[in-house]
Amino acid sequence: MPDLESFREEIRRWLVANAPASMYTPPQSPDDICWGGRKTRYPDDVKRWLDVMAERGWTAPTWPREYGGGGLSKAEAKVLAEEMAKLRLRPPLVGFGLSMIGPLLLQEGSEELKREHLPPIVRGGIRWCQGYSEPGAGSDLAGLQTRAVRDGDVFVLNGQKVWTSFADKADWMFILVRTDFEAPKHSGITFLLMDMETPGVTVRPIKLISGSSPFCETFLADVRVPVRNVVGRMNGGWLLAKALLGHERTMIADAFKERDDAKRLVALARRYLGEDSGRVADARVRDRIAQLEMDQACLDLTLARARDGAKAGHKPGPESSIFKLYGTELNQRRRELMVETLGPQALGWEGPGFAED
Repeated sequence: MPDLESFREEIRRWLVANAPASMYTPPQSPDDICWGGRKTRYPDDVKRWLDVMAERGWTAPTWPREYGGGGLSKAEAKVLAEEMAKLRLRPPLVGFGLSMIGPLLLQEGSEELKREHLPPIVRGGIRWCQGYSEPGAGSDLAGLQTRAVRDGDVFVLNGQKVWTSFADKADWMFILVRTDFEAPKHSGITFLLMDMETPGVTVRPIKLISGSSPFCETFLADVRVPVRNVVGRMNGGWLLAKALLGHERTMIADAFKERDDAKRLVALARRYLGEDSGRVADARVRDRIAQLEMDQACLDLTLARARDGAKAGHKPGPESSIFKLYGTELNQRRRELMVETLGPQALGWEGPGFAED
């Protein structure tokens, strides 16, 4: 397609001209990964990369321009992702705002909520966390007991969430609460947006055996949340919760970044295992690479079907449930083959040679 090829050339030139040099290298510390947030401060290059990409709406390339997005078609966004992968550029922004709550608001949010929350997500001004699991409601999520009792124009929330990733760093939470205590458990749940600075919200990090604390407990004591922060309809939160997880799984299965890894795997195999008539010398490795590519193609087609359905206004279906599982397994198989191909060179140490591959 000539138009897309012209767009590809324009994208490549723009990226090379605007990406800071350090964005071509892997992050050296957690501070080098931009999750956004009200009070978070980042190195100058990280902030500059975020700002120039957000100015064009390319942190959320397919979102409508009226909400701060890039207004790109799916095909154009694919080109952007492919060119960034070829250059091995870091994403300018990551987080639940872009991958989870943003797509859900576009689909189900009121116009007021879209205009309030989507532009700050694009600019990296707000960081989100997910308030789903509870001490007694993990695998049986619909058994959640966090209560939301209406009091005029607000809900009063009381309860506890657990395993809330990065709640101690988040500005807002999208949260499932029980608003109808007589209805069947799946039918009495409402989906709310809650400012983490609201009085009554207490966050306590959970220290893991590794010493890190990415997960938190979140305690809610008479937390007042405006009724206008309901997403969708009252007591309709269960369907939204499933739809949001569908967006998450689609994001995880994103095949565009992995395409660059597939080419890299072939290049590594040729370099470390040698070539035979232009092919990777080891027939067993060739077979495994071919199987990975066929499996990736199957995942790509399923992903494309799900995206076409979303574009037509359909909610994420059962096919999205396989994305997280199969996409993760496929990525793990590819990385394991990379390690086997590199042999002793895959062992980490400081000095020349390690960072290159």
